[in-house]
Amino acid sequence: MSISEEGKSPTVLSDEKHVPGTPTSANQLAPIDPKVERRLLMKLDLCIYPPLFVIYMMSFLDRINISNARIQGMTEEIDLSGNRFNIALFIYFLPYILLEVPSNMLIRRVRPSLYLSALMFAWGIINMCMGFIHSYGALVALRFLLGAFEAGVLPGIIYVTSMYYKRHEFQKRMSFFFCSTLIGGAFGGLLAYAIARLGGDKGMSAWRWIFIIEGAITAFLSLFAVFLIADWPEQARFLTAEEKELVQRRIAQDTGDACRMDTLNKFAYTRVLRDWKIWLGAFIYMGIGTTGYAGVFFMPTILLEFGWAAEQAQIRTIPVYVVSAACMLISAWASDRTKHRYSFILTGACIATVGYAMLLNQGDKSRDYKFAAVFLINSGGYIATPIALAWLQNNLSGHWKRAFGSAIQVTLGNIAGIVGANIFLITESPTYKTGYGTALGMLWMGLLAATTMFLCMWRENKKRVAGERDNRLNLPEEDRKNMGDWHPSFRFTL
Repeated sequence: MSISEEGKSPTVLSDEKHVPGTPTSANQLAPIDPKVERRLLMKLDLCIYPPLFVIYMMSFLDRINISNARIQGMTEEIDLSGNRFNIALFIYFLPYILLEVPSNMLIRRVRPSLYLSALMFAWGIINMCMGFIHSYGALVALRFLLGAFEAGVLPGIIYVTSMYYKRHEFQKRMSFFFCSTLIGGAFGGLLAYAIARLGGDKGMSAWRWIFIIEGAITAFLSLFAVFLIADWPEQARFLTAEEKELVQRRIAQDTGDACRMDTLNKFAYTRVLRDWKIWLGAFIYMGIGTTGYAGVFFMPTILLEFGWAAEQAQIRTIPVYVVSAACMLISAWASDRTKHRYSFILTGACIATVGYAMLLNQGDKSRDYKFAAVFLINSGGYIATPIALAWLQNNLSGHWKRAFGSAIQVTLGNIAGIVGANIFLITESPTYKTGYGTALGMLWMGLLAATTMFLCMWRENKKRVAGERDNRLNLPEEDRKNMGDWHPSFRFTL
């Protein structure tokens, strides 16, 4: 990124010189050989997603392993009585929420490979340190630092990957990426089950080994991640010059070369802050995300309340994550196939609603009945969550629009983590009426925001087809070239 010097304000940031492979207008519309395009997509998939999959899996695992540690003796040694466990969960989200937007501004200025791997190493060390604490204050302090270093991971990954793919190629890849959280959850349960047998080894309890081993794995993997993480398309070491140009051509043909936002100035800030899609997208993610966070933080505890022993509760989280992953991938494939998003969010919300209704009316129902409800809640939530993230990215165009849009969505959406961390009250065990009821209400708040976004974009598409937004083409040339998806030629994905 550079500061423009040709008579412009020094606050105007431009990326134009940063994209040497950008195709000219003359060849943007030239047809692309399907075979060449398929080879490129295969190469992108193999080089981009596997490292990011592992990174986010470890991020998720290190974030939620406190829930596995809780039922392996941590509660007694660190005194997590009352709402102290909820506070330890909640404190993580303060820096996590506050630092996501600044992080996405920073990652645009540096190589993502260096930035993300450095974050990974730092949070791995912090996670290891949790295995050596002896006070509640130390736990809270380390959870705060963990949130600070993990803040830039998800918005950064969404931003970087969205610059490589067409809009209707993005959903199934985003859902595959989100499988990392499910595998992380399943692996965490399996690892916690295995680590439980280390209790007493070297004079340390089992819960301490959970943090030490998982943190050490993360820090070790970060040393390799720096060489494997993909940078921006124009910086990608695994692409030839011709492939870099082809990536740019594909994106230009998908969104229209006119729909760029490569200069950060007052006009760009205005377009970002006034974009109702970004704010609605944040509310969608917030509402739906409460289900996910509540599940990963409290599933081991909930299953323990169903009557299983701690080790059995850990191992029974695995099939829940496996079924959720299958539902998520099938929905992602269908969503990209139909080039449609909203109906799949609606479907996921309805499935989760059935599960919540079952648990809110559990009474003296059997353990299997309640376990089935857990499957429905998690499957429905994981169908909707990655679609909500990809849907907003599908409807943003331009470097800076996507940078701010993804960061704002994840920032506000992660208020769900604060909500999810505080609604399951130990005094309401084992029915957790407040927890299930609040999560259900948040879910439907997210669905209402999704319905509003769907209707508004459907109406806006009609206006653009009718030429009712063509007056925007009368703006000064500098602004016309920096409209992003506000450009009248852009069409929204429903």
